[in-house]
Amino acid sequence: MKRSLGLLIAACMLASGLAFAEEATIIDFGTLDADILPDGNGNPTQNSRTVMDFSVNAGSTYTESQKALMKTSLALSQWEVVLNSSSRNVASITNSMVIPAPVKESAEVPFAGSNVMGVRVSFPTWKANANARIVPPYEIPAFDELISYDENGNAADAQTDEEKASGATRFEKAYDSDTAAYGIVKNVGTVKSLAVTTYGMQFPHTLYVLLSDTDGVERRYFMGNLLFDGWKELQWENPSYLSEVRSREFRLYPLYPRGLPYVKFIGFQIVRDASMDGGDFVGYFKDVKIIYDKAVLETDRDIDDEDIWNIVTESEAKKQAWEMSNFGQLQVNRFIEKNKMAEETGFQPTITATEDEEPVTVQ
Repeated sequence: MKRSLGLLIAACMLASGLAFAEEATIIDFGTLDADILPDGNGNPTQNSRTVMDFSVNAGSTYTESQKALMKTSLALSQWEVVLNSSSRNVASITNSMVIPAPVKESAEVPFAGSNVMGVRVSFPTWKANANARIVPPYEIPAFDELISYDENGNAADAQTDEEKASGATRFEKAYDSDTAAYGIVKNVGTVKSLAVTTYGMQFPHTLYVLLSDTDGVERRYFMGNLLFDGWKELQWENPSYLSEVRSREFRLYPLYPRGLPYVKFIGFQIVRDASMDGGDFVGYFKDVKIIYDKAVLETDRDIDDEDIWNIVTESEAKKQAWEMSNFGQLQVNRFIEKNKMAEETGFQPTITATEDEEPVTVQ
């Protein structure tokens, strides 16, 4: 990571009378359309910006054609619904899914005509507390290099000039867009507020946003219930946020080699109370946004510490290797299991009917 790190944390900057709170989109589901790797019918199956090749974790027993199939991405059809243990049965697992849901061109919203995330959760019909997590197919990497991928999901040999100039990693905000975001926001200090743009269907269930930080600590943010009809922006406000600088505790950090702290999108959680009706839940989500204090003020330095010591780059490379290994082995196991599944939809008839006879059905 070649960037100049700053001098002080946000609290110290605020003490000088300046406000450095920022707004950013953590993830925009409208940017996750499938656009590469067509299936047998010519329909794209994966998203080029977020495609991940997990064949590097496969053993030597796999052929090159098999390894070519070992790719996944954040395309909406690849997301998963994970039910809690007491809600899991064959029917609920089969019927719970995530799909791209097109918004009508006539809709009076800025994103009319684009896709959003559509979620169906099959909750049990009996009275029981139940919840479901809507999660990506892999944990979103924080340090993956920004680079282009072709229609076959193969990475380019080198970064373009625009990609280098952006200074961003692959799942951060795109350098050529004001809104596109893929699950990572960096340089985050104190989170002031969160917002989710969602389409309510008058379900009384509760919505949570799941985020993790640089230390891998997962946090759950209560966004409210979904008991409304139409589009709405649900917000969470940090009750511990101090707007008055004089009330804050100031802390100084070493200027180098601390990397920039970040937040990562883990998923949503839908909670159904035992007192509520069960059955199918349907919801739609457009994006997740954040307002936060900067952790570090980025400034130009007289000496490029990272060019000399390379400490942050080496640390991030180790983290990226761990993330890829952890993700890849899980995906390889899923690939193996999928290829072991029965594909037959019925039995071949033992008794073949002639042209003059109708097949005999045993009652």
